Amino acid sequence: MKIIAIDSSGLVASVAVFEEKLLIGEYNIQYKKTHSQTLLPMLDELKKMIELDLDTVDAIALAKGPGSFTGLRIGSATAKGLGFAMNKPIIEIPTLDGLACNLYGTDKLICPIMDARRNQVYTGVYEFVKKDTTVVEYTLDTLVSQCAISVEEITRICNEFNREVIFLGDGVPVYEEKLSNLMRVPYGFAPAHMNRQRAAAFGVLAFDYYNEGKAVKAEVHAPEYLRLSQAEREKNEKNSITEG
Repeated sequence: MKIIAIDSSGLVASVAVFEEKLLIGEYNIQYKKTHSQTLLPMLDELKKMIELDLDTVDAIALAKGPGSFTGLRIGSATAKGLGFAMNKPIIEIPTLDGLACNLYGTDKLICPIMDARRNQVYTGVYEFVKKDTTVVEYTLDTLVSQCAISVEEITRICNEFNREVIFLGDGVPVYEEKLSNLMRVPYGFAPAHMNRQRAAAFGVLAFDYYNEGKAVKAEVHAPEYLRLSQAEREKNEKNSITEG
């Protein structure tokens, strides 16, 4: 089975290709370009490098949100285009789940935080639970589903678990000082090679999603924003004032 994984939900643009759970290629970049400039060229370059025959691909895995509104739309359009062209399903992976997957096997709580602006973060709380198998394996368990809340609220939740926490995501440098003031339990930050979204992490989760029948047709896929865009909020505020 072959899966193409795509993520453009945050600052990083990332594509990866898996074959039977083997990562055979990945391309990540976080630089001064928009995802519309990078995502398709990265995928095309990766396709050439690994001599990928698109006809052999079984599904497209995608970070479905939350995240940057523009980034999610670009990723969604790319995945839908590939899905339509190749007649392949899309495997939608929650962004925070994929980000948490970077820390596979840790015994600490995992708290991804993405900067959502307006003093909010996209976040959730996760842990890895050991399977009852001879070979040591873990599954990702969601303790707090992804949501858009304040840093004060997510730190309160983390403190209530009374366990060591690892934070990761582009919200860390934005709110690091605030975290230091609010956290009451031991905490730390993921290192540079683990602290941003990677398409490879979404690809890993995609195999389980696919086996559980969670793939969808390209025409029904839609990003999950969790909250209204700025333009929609401003429109609603304007309408509220007008009606008032």
